[in-house]
Amino acid sequence: MATPYDYDFIVIGGGSAGYAAARTASAKGVRVAIIEGGEQIGGLCVLRGCMPSKSFLESAHRWHEIRRAGEFGLKAQPIGVDMPAIQARKKRLQAGFLSYRTDQLKHGKFDFIRAWATFEDPHTLSLKSEGGTKTITGATFLIGTGSVIRCVDVPGLRETGFITSDDALMTEKIPASLVVLGGGVVAVELGQFFARMGSKTTIIQRSGRLVRNYDEDVSAELESAFVQEGIDVRTGTKLIRVESAGTMKKVFYEQKGVMCEVIAEEILCATGRDPALDGLGLEKAGVEVSKGGCLTLDETLATNVPHIFAAGDATGMHEVVHIGIQQGEWAARNAVRLLRPSGEPMEKVDYRLNTLVVFTEPEIGIVGLCENEAKEKGIDYVTAKYPFNDHGKSMIMGERFGFVKLLAEKTRGEIIGAEIIGPHAADLIHELIAVMYYHGTAADLMAMPHYHPTLAEIMTYPAEEIVEKLAEMR
Repeated sequence: MATPYDYDFIVIGGGSAGYAAARTASAKGVRVAIIEGGEQIGGLCVLRGCMPSKSFLESAHRWHEIRRAGEFGLKAQPIGVDMPAIQARKKRLQAGFLSYRTDQLKHGKFDFIRAWATFEDPHTLSLKSEGGTKTITGATFLIGTGSVIRCVDVPGLRETGFITSDDALMTEKIPASLVVLGGGVVAVELGQFFARMGSKTTIIQRSGRLVRNYDEDVSAELESAFVQEGIDVRTGTKLIRVESAGTMKKVFYEQKGVMCEVIAEEILCATGRDPALDGLGLEKAGVEVSKGGCLTLDETLATNVPHIFAAGDATGMHEVVHIGIQQGEWAARNAVRLLRPSGEPMEKVDYRLNTLVVFTEPEIGIVGLCENEAKEKGIDYVTAKYPFNDHGKSMIMGERFGFVKLLAEKTRGEIIGAEIIGPHAADLIHELIAVMYYHGTAADLMAMPHYHPTLAEIMTYPAEEIVEKLAEMR
């Protein structure tokens, strides 16, 4: 159905979620435009997130293994860190990723417009670029503007100075000592990177544990690994103030009612990100934003204005690329349903297989529900876990930390969640995603053949325990 607007679907933001939405909508034959005003094209993942950070972490992990060479009867000397070379490798990889994404945007079956977009009304955007200002209209929209760094407001922090994750990923210098503010994914990944590169690293976390969105036993295992590695982890804190101490920086905080301090050459503020919504003129479009700075979305990813959708980090929900891509595709299909009413119901988002990964060592991978979530939802479940330090292949690899934990509902033993902390957890979790995709049970997983000796065969041990527990209950 033709619309009286310039475009049927306009995407604001050319990152992973925005590109996925535009590609999906254009494949269905609607007129699509992507608006991108950033200095660089590519989105957070390629520019300042997944790809550059994992390049850094790969160097850190390999450096750590080289220093463990003696444990495996090997000698590797002399050795040293070349940070400019690490940075150069990251940039080479990044250039390839950026070239691919730029080509996708410039040669897609949609119009790619370089400009900053602001809503003038629910169907009109004002576009500002070097060439001037113009307006365009759209029948439906998707907000995919990503996120911006959030930093805690601590007296003296801005005056004293600090670096963000963006700065960290551009550095060619490793500070002799570092204080990391925060204990989430970015904080633990970059904290371990700098520690392995030679920084005396202290992590100061407000909540009582690291990566607090995971279960307590996962947090405890990661903290144990960090402490053994020499990282100073301080949880359950309240930041008081920051001040300069000559060429150093001093952080004052309270822990268990006691005033404490730590001094370091540099401070990394890694306390999270917020949806990038400033300057969009959402109030002119009638789009509501919560007090927490997030968009108000329904199960179809529509805002309170039904023809304006959102996806990716801009939603403030799940700040990971594969979910942002799924959201973009879901939202685009729903936008097309609005454009071409057929009586088909709107597609509701499904986070049953929501997957999260932390690329520390040990790695963390989770799919579906963790125990805390299952309890909150009142789900009756049975769980079992098995440690890597009692598993043949991981013992051969010298991996001493971590475990696999499975959750299954009690009716038929369907696996509803899994957490892995340990070697190659980011890859191992995909076996469980596959089993859960087909609503597989613990008995199914136990019966599946697994090669020996492999890391993957550890999955069968907690599965077998769950089967035994369920049998005892019947």
